[in-house]
Amino acid sequence: MNRTPHLIIPAILCSVTAFANANTLSDESAIEKITVEASPTANKLPVGTFDSPISNLEYDPRVDLQSRNMAEAQADVTIRGGIFENTGFRVGSTTLLDPQSGHYFAEIPIAPQMLSSPDVLTGADNALYGMNSSVGTVSFGWKPIITGGSVSLGTGTNDFNLQSIHAAKNTQLDSLANYTLGFEGEYSHSQSDGTIDNGDHDFSRASARVQLASEHSQTDLFYGSQDKFFGWPNLYTPFGVNETEDLETRLWMLNHKQSYADNSNFEVSAYYRTHDDHYIYSRENPSAFEAFHKSEVKSLGLSGRHAQSDALAMNYSAQFIDDSIESTTLENNFTSRKYYKLSVLPQYTIALKNQQLTFRLGAAYDDTNRDDAEVSAIGDITLNTQNSDGTAQTLYLSYAQASQVAGYTAIGGSDSGGLFRSNYNLERETTSNLELGLLLEEQSWQLNSAIFYRKDNNLTDWTFNFDSTSARFANPVDIDTAGVEFLATKHFDTAKLIASYTYLHKSENYGAADIDASFYALNFPDHRLTLGAVYNPTDILEFRIDNEWRTQHKNALRKGNDNALFTQLTLKITPPQLSNLFITLAADNLWDESFEEIPGTPGRGEQYTLSATYNW
Repeated sequence: MNRTPHLIIPAILCSVTAFANANTLSDESAIEKITVEASPTANKLPVGTFDSPISNLEYDPRVDLQSRNMAEAQADVTIRGGIFENTGFRVGSTTLLDPQSGHYFAEIPIAPQMLSSPDVLTGADNALYGMNSSVGTVSFGWKPIITGGSVSLGTGTNDFNLQSIHAAKNTQLDSLANYTLGFEGEYSHSQSDGTIDNGDHDFSRASARVQLASEHSQTDLFYGSQDKFFGWPNLYTPFGVNETEDLETRLWMLNHKQSYADNSNFEVSAYYRTHDDHYIYSRENPSAFEAFHKSEVKSLGLSGRHAQSDALAMNYSAQFIDDSIESTTLENNFTSRKYYKLSVLPQYTIALKNQQLTFRLGAAYDDTNRDDAEVSAIGDITLNTQNSDGTAQTLYLSYAQASQVAGYTAIGGSDSGGLFRSNYNLERETTSNLELGLLLEEQSWQLNSAIFYRKDNNLTDWTFNFDSTSARFANPVDIDTAGVEFLATKHFDTAKLIASYTYLHKSENYGAADIDASFYALNFPDHRLTLGAVYNPTDILEFRIDNEWRTQHKNALRKGNDNALFTQLTLKITPPQLSNLFITLAADNLWDESFEEIPGTPGRGEQYTLSATYNW
């Protein structure tokens, strides 16, 4: 299965994945090769808890993950200077929406062993496949089940402990020729006192799926359950209070993907998701303010590619979402909504001597039963060159529009007071993105680069006024964002280096004078560098290190330095005397960096762990 490189990752710059899309197929075998070889981070596992689908995004240069407590506690994943609600999470052909707030988009109760590595979709691919995510989408696919398993135990500083077990079994079916039946299950738990005072956590996740697969199809039935309690000072408010959240997420999903004819395929996904949130403003005085939210989401999605000929193909995607919420803080006048999206992107390819020139031009239609509809243009041009020595180059130019509507906390709560003040006048947000990118692939190194310019109109941001008793206000803002991104990967005999650089510049207009600070839209790095390495000096030892340095845009709410350096270091030991067992020593935030990833919210502290894993 081959993939085309269409702005999936723009900035990303960063990784080869940037040019891969799980649903976009073509004939460029060189591009498939590229998507396999590079990884945007050296480490794949977190240090302070069990891994989740967003764990390997912590030091990923393609995104900016702004965490409270830690990434797996409360993760705001932003792409290219957008905010957390501009980023969607897609599994199969459906986007996992949470109607209350984008803070809970990343609550995904799926074991990462069941999912493919994330593709970061931007530009034309986000406009084609994303749903209510105007800047980018983190997209996952369902892996084939392979017989095997593992069990892990861990301990560490801050009274940390971890237990995790995963098992899978795949068998050939006698009754159905060429079909296999697979079963997979996982359970994980972790808890600790936290890396700072009142930063404790207690997490657990159970997930299971059944899979029926053949050479041309794969059907997965999944159920996942996740329970999380965590605390953090100034979790959402800048008033010096120790806040807590208790989250329960349940997810049922049915997914079927099918290939047919030559280079044609489709994928159908359906899910039912519930999410319960119990928020306490002050753990010392719970009755001062607490909020209960229960959201329910049902969705059906379809995406695929139909090849009419070697030159002509049709890329398409459609999704329907029906959500509702019960809340103690909303005004009960905006507690349900239905979303519709249809996008079509015809593709025409011209084969040259050692090149392929691909044109895509189409549109997307977005609508809800509460908001005005929007039609968005999508288009790009890609030139792929495959040289006789095995090297390759990809040059692309794209223009894409996308839109989304605000979450219920922003538009459905009180607009006159309270901790979180809504705005009933928020309109549909629209985004236009122009981008030029270049991918170079040589024998031992790769370089992804991109330059882009994005206009966000009526972007919903949360702002702060020092004279107000409210913690934050929902306000619309028009922002122009320009960015440059580079990602390089170099392979050696026993090592690999990964380096990236990102520059962002913004020009904003809130149309109001009573705004002293922005929590999200203006919380971005002007400059960001990442450097990772994997080193295998022997078969017994493996070192992995990720570093991130940033200089953050000035913010009146941020206490302390605007510069930060984070480091995650892992040593994996595989004793030859103990077959299938390895021991891991890991450290995160090695320099005890106190940088506030969210303005006004304390940064995380150091965490050291020791774990043992047995595979079978």
